[in-house]
Amino acid sequence: MARRAEPVRTCVGCRSRASSSDLLRIVVEGGELLPDARRRMRGRGAHVHPDLACLDLAERRKAFSRALRVSGPLGSKQVRLYLERFRPR
Repeated sequence: MARRAEPVRTCVGCRSRASSSDLLRIVVEGGELLPDARRRMRGRGAHVHPDLACLDLAERRKAFSRALRVSGPLGSKQVRLYLERFRPR
């Protein structure tokens, strides 16, 4: 039986490609980055590995602003809390 092809996305932090199920979708709402683990929130999304190193790299490169097409500073507190609580070990 053939498997259905899974979408491939690029991590905005490390720029490596991975299946979308291996990445965490991030959306912006009111200037704050929010984790969208269920992939149901509205709007443009950016993907990042569920790893604090990739999140730090994406912030340093200002990749979220470009990927989400927003200007100004973005807060990442909610994403950081999510990764600290639920990251795979």
